[in-house]
Amino acid sequence: MRRLAKVIGLSLGLLASLPAGAGTLAENNEAMFALMQKVRGVSPAEIAKIRAIFQASGMAGQGNPAVTRHPMTPEEAQARLPQNAYEYYRNRRFERICGEKYMAPLYDPATERPEDAKVCVDMFEYPNVPLAYPVTWVRASEAAQICAAEGKRIGDAHEWEGAAAGALLPPDYRFDLGTPQAMRAAHNAKWGQHKTWTYGDHWQRGICAQGSFKTPGCNGGSWTGCGSNTYPAGAFPKCHSALGVYDLEGNAAEHMNLPLAPDQMASRGSKKLGVTEMKGSWFIWDTIRAHPEWARWRAPFWHGSRVLDPNSHRNYHLGFRCFKDIR
Repeated sequence: MRRLAKVIGLSLGLLASLPAGAGTLAENNEAMFALMQKVRGVSPAEIAKIRAIFQASGMAGQGNPAVTRHPMTPEEAQARLPQNAYEYYRNRRFERICGEKYMAPLYDPATERPEDAKVCVDMFEYPNVPLAYPVTWVRASEAAQICAAEGKRIGDAHEWEGAAAGALLPPDYRFDLGTPQAMRAAHNAKWGQHKTWTYGDHWQRGICAQGSFKTPGCNGGSWTGCGSNTYPAGAFPKCHSALGVYDLEGNAAEHMNLPLAPDQMASRGSKKLGVTEMKGSWFIWDTIRAHPEWARWRAPFWHGSRVLDPNSHRNYHLGFRCFKDIR
């Protein structure tokens, strides 16, 4: 117990030691990598692979420190919880199923138990550490590489939607329609009469990490003009789905894979992958609802590319989370 308390105290200290603007991007990333090792048990070999991807990117991290101004500190987020965040968000049943901390099994509660799940998802946006700020400015291709470095993968659109809606259902991709736009339209028409959000059947302000603000003068999404003004992961404990997945709404939007053919499905082991799909709302949603959004909604083909395109889109409010096959 003493050792656990020491690790928890050190980890919270690392989170607090480099607030926005206090460190360089590289220093902030190193503090994040240290947290991933101490809190989640990510191995040194995995961290080395991840570090190389971040260094090659030159932008991936928790925002440009020069302009990012987070609206809440990790200490302030911790004060909102009834106990230490690392223990509050642990689910030992999920750990037995998924094989590691801070992942949740995906299944259909109408017909299955958590133990029947074949895939798990990170409970939080990457780096998947409670009270850590989400990684942004990451390309979909880099997200896929980072997940692979941990023995995980990027998720298919229907998997993210199942996590958000509280039930993982069979894939419903209309491959016969051929284009991302037509597939999205058919899907949204099917689910548009059954809208739900992660926390219930109507949208609410104040439930999720959606009350932040854009940098004054943010000029369309530049590195120098737009801060990643996100909240600590898990700062809003009510913002979770029925499957125990947090921050699917608010904080960062998230890269996912939209397969255009059966052999592009990450959930079936494809290494080819399809096109980019941006999921969830982001940190200003309580004041600026820029487009429709609900648990099973699929966005237009914004900034679209193949997931593995080395120049796939990145911006100040776009992150990701990883999935892990367990059967």
